[in-house]
Amino acid sequence: MIDSRALSLLAEKYPNIWAVSAELINLRAVSALPKGTEYFLSDLHGEHEAFVHMIKSASGIIRYKIGDYFKDILTEKEMDELAVLIYDAENEIRRRKASEKDFDKWCSDAIYHLIDVCWLVSNKYTRDKVRRRLPTYLGHAMDELLHSEDEENKAQYYDSIISSVIECGVAETFITDLTEVIYRLAVDQLHIIGDIFDRGAHPDRIMDYLLGLEDVDFQWGNHDVLWMGAACGNIACIANVLRNNIGYNNFDMLEIGYGINLRPLTSLAASVYWDDPCTAFKPHVYDENRFDPVSMKMASKMNKAISVILFKVEGQCIMRHPEYKMESRLLLDKIDWEKGAVRVGVAEWPLKDTHFPTIDPQHPYELSKEEQFVVNALEASFRQSEKLQSHIRFLFEHGALFKIVNGNLLYHGCIPMTDDGEFIDVKLAGKEHHGRALFEYLDDQVRKHYHAPEDAVEGGDPGDLMWYLWNGSNSPLFGKDKMTTFERLFIADKSTHTETKGAYYSLINEREPVEKIIREFGLDPATSRIINGHVPVKLKDGESPRKADGLLYIIDGGMSKAYQKTTGIAGYTFIYNSHMMALVEHKPYSPLQPDGTQVFHAPVMHVVEKVGKRQLVSDTDKGRVLTEQIDDLKALLEAYRSGIIKEK
Repeated sequence: MIDSRALSLLAEKYPNIWAVSAELINLRAVSALPKGTEYFLSDLHGEHEAFVHMIKSASGIIRYKIGDYFKDILTEKEMDELAVLIYDAENEIRRRKASEKDFDKWCSDAIYHLIDVCWLVSNKYTRDKVRRRLPTYLGHAMDELLHSEDEENKAQYYDSIISSVIECGVAETFITDLTEVIYRLAVDQLHIIGDIFDRGAHPDRIMDYLLGLEDVDFQWGNHDVLWMGAACGNIACIANVLRNNIGYNNFDMLEIGYGINLRPLTSLAASVYWDDPCTAFKPHVYDENRFDPVSMKMASKMNKAISVILFKVEGQCIMRHPEYKMESRLLLDKIDWEKGAVRVGVAEWPLKDTHFPTIDPQHPYELSKEEQFVVNALEASFRQSEKLQSHIRFLFEHGALFKIVNGNLLYHGCIPMTDDGEFIDVKLAGKEHHGRALFEYLDDQVRKHYHAPEDAVEGGDPGDLMWYLWNGSNSPLFGKDKMTTFERLFIADKSTHTETKGAYYSLINEREPVEKIIREFGLDPATSRIINGHVPVKLKDGESPRKADGLLYIIDGGMSKAYQKTTGIAGYTFIYNSHMMALVEHKPYSPLQPDGTQVFHAPVMHVVEKVGKRQLVSDTDKGRVLTEQIDDLKALLEAYRSGIIKEK
């Protein structure tokens, strides 16, 4: 029951019976609407164009709606063209402008059809919510067209609106803005289950795009926390970020997108490795750089230079933190310089590359003077990148290590567990944590490392904890015994490259361990599901994203081009609307063709669960908040009627 002080504060916002009644009517009406559609995506890995296409197409749902509504009105080809217009309005308009004999007629027809599609995706929302999605200047005209119920009496009125749009020369902008309204209404709430960064060319553009969305949240992945640590200025995180992205030829993103100054690293690489081909360090090239092309020779040298720095500063971090139990990753001091071999565990392996001019065998983890200069410059560059810092702040403001939303548990990686299904006690800063408590502790400490490192219990340099979350064996964001970067670069025998997954990934095939996890987070296995990312599902090898009889779904399907040969598809979307839960399989994204056309492959949708009764807003987390607000308003209404509080 709301107390008298809170009641008085509420009365300042709703000063009389009429104000309270109006808001009660509104909240009850909203509660009775169908639940909005939630979209879950994971492991975007910088694939900006593929990601934006998934959002603009609502993962294929818009084409399904077009097919249902226009099946007796348009041909299949015309329905495909309407969908393409929504997915990529600017290019489709440009193509039509060049090919249509009567472009104004095409614009008029397009607006009529788009208004119908917009109505299809907006009819379960309040008019106020739809209006908030409309553009500032052209929104009034769109609002009128969307609510054209009285076609007989207002047909001329609506025709006049569209003809005026064309005569004023704003049809192209009107169409583009309207397509944006459509996909922003189709995706009511977006959940990103980790790993926006690395491998793909433009995580910066993904973040720019997400900044413009209203309802988006993140469950941080290990690649995300790595960038979060880099934004703290942590050099172990910075070195990993640069190795990951130089290794995938992402120079446009680093230098143009985020303004990271790579000149000191380039100079070091050129001077130290001038006669070294650095063959093992040649980058993977999936996307070309438009603005900052770097030759493969130089990129290979830069990759080796940052990799050597990486192993040195990681070694320093491991020695600062014996509690991380990562001593087995200290390999520079295990090199036999005369034999050109390295001892890993109990075995010794020949090195593919023995040219290490910056490593002092007596002090292998000390940076050279030149390397220290590079490290200082890189730290300053990451700290002072305004765009990077704004993106990382957005990740903190809208993200967490896990989230519980509408009865579902979302996290990126895993729950550290033993082979027999018990939660592992992870000891950090002298205290042990497991299960949900581990997630909550790490979430709190990560925030302090970024915002107030002096208040963090976890010591060391700011960002050290993020580095541990990136690759620690008991990190809930990594979930493997080790990260074998050194072995993959320097040892030919692929048996040393293996990274063994934790017990979690076999346990989740059974109901009992998954039910235990669900209960650990205070949920009911009868009604709750886990949505998980991180590990690509090898669909072509017969793996399934559906685990434990549908209690858990792994939705990393390989949006990253680097994984598509392994998975056989190009990503998953998990969808939860008022009727069902569905899993959508995506085909590889096709870029724009030279003639301006674009081929979009229809995704495959599998309904994985139908809800018994259509879900309303009242059945959601938002609905429970509305119920509390309604109860408070009813108490205020009674206080006005009884005279306890005077109306204004």
